[in-house]
Amino acid sequence: MKKLLFALCISASALSFAQDYSVPAASPRQKVEQQFSMSKISIDYGRPGVKGRKIFGELVPYGQVWRAGANSSTKITFGQSVNFGGKIVPAGTYGLFIVPTEKEWKVILNKDFQQWGAYTYDPKQDVVDVTVPVNKLADKQEWFEITLNPTDENSGNLVIKWDMAQAEVALKPAKPDAVIKIADKLKEIKKIESDAAKTKS
Repeated sequence: MKKLLFALCISASALSFAQDYSVPAASPRQKVEQQFSMSKISIDYGRPGVKGRKIFGELVPYGQVWRAGANSSTKITFGQSVNFGGKIVPAGTYGLFIVPTEKEWKVILNKDFQQWGAYTYDPKQDVVDVTVPVNKLADKQEWFEITLNPTDENSGNLVIKWDMAQAEVALKPAKPDAVIKIADKLKEIKKIESDAAKTKS
């Protein structure tokens, strides 16, 4: 009986240990979320490594649609309508894809954000695409990376880089005048709330 109880305890401990740990992923998943204008932008993507391989032009062929990461397609969510590289995109979640060439990348937002890779990619589901120049990095980016770099309180750049290549897509509110007016009203409300709190104290 004691041996049985001991075995059960060991099994329970092993199960608990297994729940806390997992086999390291070859292309770890990352989620990025950042304040943008009056809402947020979030990105969910896989991060493959260079691992000594030639990336663009070989592993990622030129002229073919690529999932912009690894494993399931990259998902990007806009909390408000945005100007994506000069084109208006409604708030919502999209699949992010890239068609790379040596000097330019076509960055695509597609309605299907739940597919694996780009194997079932359908261009008829594209919402917008923008073509941006590719810049050469001074230092190698070992792990594929997507970041959001603000340029001011209402604008920023979507930065995509891997190996020796980097591309950026400018992001702005779809209706900047309306955003400014709403922001001013919100500031007025916060001031009224602050003044009221001071009066009570």
